[in-house]
Amino acid sequence: MDLTGNLLIGQSSVAGDGGEIFGIDAATGAALPGTFHGATKADVERAAALAWAAFPVYRETALEARAAFLETIAENILGIGDSLIERAMAETGLPRGRLEGERMRTVGQLRLFAKEVREGRFQELRFDAGDPERKPAPKPDLKLRNLALGPVAVFGASNFPLAFSVAGGDTASALAAGCPVVVKAHSAHPGTSELVGVAVQKAVSACGLPEGTFSLLFDAGYEIGQALVADARIRAVGFTGSRRGGLALMDIAAKRTQPIPVYAEMSAINPVILFPGALSKRGAEIGRAFVGSLTLGAGQFCTNPGLILAVAGEGLEAFKQAAAEALKTVPAQTMLTPGICKAYRQGVAKLMGHDTVTQIASGQEGTDHQGSAALFEVKAADFQAHHELQEEVFGASGLIVVCQDLAELHGVISSLEGQLTVALHIDADDHAEAAKLVPELELLAGRLLVNGFGTGVEVSPAMVHGGPYPATSDGRSTSVGTLAIERFLRPVCYQDFPEGLLPQALRKG
Repeated sequence: MDLTGNLLIGQSSVAGDGGEIFGIDAATGAALPGTFHGATKADVERAAALAWAAFPVYRETALEARAAFLETIAENILGIGDSLIERAMAETGLPRGRLEGERMRTVGQLRLFAKEVREGRFQELRFDAGDPERKPAPKPDLKLRNLALGPVAVFGASNFPLAFSVAGGDTASALAAGCPVVVKAHSAHPGTSELVGVAVQKAVSACGLPEGTFSLLFDAGYEIGQALVADARIRAVGFTGSRRGGLALMDIAAKRTQPIPVYAEMSAINPVILFPGALSKRGAEIGRAFVGSLTLGAGQFCTNPGLILAVAGEGLEAFKQAAAEALKTVPAQTMLTPGICKAYRQGVAKLMGHDTVTQIASGQEGTDHQGSAALFEVKAADFQAHHELQEEVFGASGLIVVCQDLAELHGVISSLEGQLTVALHIDADDHAEAAKLVPELELLAGRLLVNGFGTGVEVSPAMVHGGPYPATSDGRSTSVGTLAIERFLRPVCYQDFPEGLLPQALRKG
């Protein structure tokens, strides 16, 4: 499929006038074929107007038709073939196997939400019959359903060009809820975004849906994304990215005449707690496994383990030695963009220059576009005294916090910000201590796991990919799994409605 570089506004393919954007080969920094055209505020106006016009029709689409639409998107993505993988590899530096797996995750998400739509449980239909004879006052007849919020703005993520991008989890869950979607493509993978965007656009046409059900905009800077969030017709936002970016969008949304929710996944260092029993029996084994998780995808997952908490002792020394030996053999890895690579190196340099931090090991050196893994340690008292050590270093950098005892470890945990995940490595001897800690950890993160690492995020009805601020802007929600649909719904109650005025879902039979 040839790339046009055009915006996809409804069923139109339009060359934008908002400046030029080029895909960059992540491994070399060279420009890739294709010139992409940034949107203007007029393009935002057109996309938002079409989405608003589509909303009354799309939100009432029969569940079977909506499910079929999601499945058609999935089939169209598969139909792009190898050209999608090749373009994504070039734009992100991610390996073929990772991207082929991510494509299937994207397709799987769409199919999972199609199943969720068919089952209809997300509507939360409730019926409470009236009683005109009730004393002292008659009881009204009440019915309830969940209704789509309205058009949703989705911001593609840099680190998942398929699963958290144009047709990723935010888009899939919003469309499943009955919300038209306007996507602001991530500038790091414009070609990948166009390929998937066309697949969605074709599905809209093939399924006979209003053309404003989907649009795709490019933006060389921040102006278009900001204008999209500020537009009165946009009723919710899905975002995965930096804390600075998420906070900026939250501020715009809060200052609107009608404020709207921004579901922003922003930053996390995903603590791993090593209990004494587990360390004494398999410290070296855990150390090697930790390095595998730390360096997976060049450490560019939202859930890479960036912080280790443990009590000093022989078990921790075995962990550190094994982790250091494993890390030294890890090749430098190409990072998603030159900007991300630069920021990672600055973060590592900041840790190296910190008075209280000691470097334990580093991975192999690479090119200017690659990040070398790094592992550091700090005493618990120093970690608590320097809040900046909690800042996320987006990449394969880990920090071990060495505690004198379990009481000090508890104190460190109490000082942490909200997280996406917390992992506990325990043995049978540790269960009593772990049980004391679980209630506090429930307040700290959206997902708790035992004897593993958070980098594997299963797309499941029971998954939570979210957490208290600043991991996300709203710790009550998830961006992965079928529960994500609830972000884009609101309840409506119908009191004493005649049958003929009720929505179809609430009518008898």
